[in-house]
Amino acid sequence: MSATAADAQAPAIVEQSPPSGLRHVGFDRLSPRARQWAMRVITLGLFLAVWTLITSLGLIRPLYLPSPAAVWRAFVTANTDHPLAAGVDRMVRGEQNYYLWEHLIASLQRIGIGVGAAIVVGIPVGLLMSTVKWIAIVVEPYLHFLRSLPPLGYIGLLIVWFGIGDTSKIWLLFLAAFPPIAMATISGVRGVREDQINAVLSLGASRRQSVTTVMVPATLPEIMTGIRVATGFAWTTVVAAELNNGIPGIGGLAYLSGTELRTPLVVACIIVIGIAAVLLDGVLKLIERLLVPWRGKA
Repeated sequence: MSATAADAQAPAIVEQSPPSGLRHVGFDRLSPRARQWAMRVITLGLFLAVWTLITSLGLIRPLYLPSPAAVWRAFVTANTDHPLAAGVDRMVRGEQNYYLWEHLIASLQRIGIGVGAAIVVGIPVGLLMSTVKWIAIVVEPYLHFLRSLPPLGYIGLLIVWFGIGDTSKIWLLFLAAFPPIAMATISGVRGVREDQINAVLSLGASRRQSVTTVMVPATLPEIMTGIRVATGFAWTTVVAAELNNGIPGIGGLAYLSGTELRTPLVVACIIVIGIAAVLLDGVLKLIERLLVPWRGKA
């Protein structure tokens, strides 16, 4: 086939250009990454402008949708010492005697312990289930059963077993993160080509060496994906984990503020939870790039 014919059959790669309305403000001179960030900043600005307009016109009651300024004041108040009430000299520390960032750190610590334990247990269990057939036959139904349970379905049982302290919360986060990690490990091992295992075995490697030198590196991309999914699922479970005695904790603070109809603080907690989730996933993606640099290239 001639080069001309091959070029004709090859799909054309078209780089998306910014909307025509943005070309006049110099977007076409920005690098692709800078252009993406600029468009995100503009979109965020438009969202805040519409939000401010809706609340300024009184289209929605502040109880249901507070203004951005009210949310910002709640965020600042939650991170500073402030008077207990207007005209009262007594100062209080943040919210519930903790600053907002201390609530966030407490939730991150619980998630770190719960997801860390799920990684330590889930990866070996996944490796055993994917390499030893009778273990897979026995354990797999229970793994799918656990995966299908909503966290609120068994949080009460965990409180009965372990009390209302951090132990029940960590167990809940562990049970939320364990199935995705184990299933991702199983999927990764089952995707390893048998000829790769047979090749190292034929060269004199032991079964354990074939696992450490071939199977684990080959499954690492799937395992990292499972860890990211598990961490996200555990983070969405943090409010359920902190429904009872969740102070300090960002989920517990959001829940308690909602019961007290302090909507600006609830929205501030929601925004902090969302930003923390994005940053946490970004850290995991960075770790994935460091551990699995060949992903998408081999």
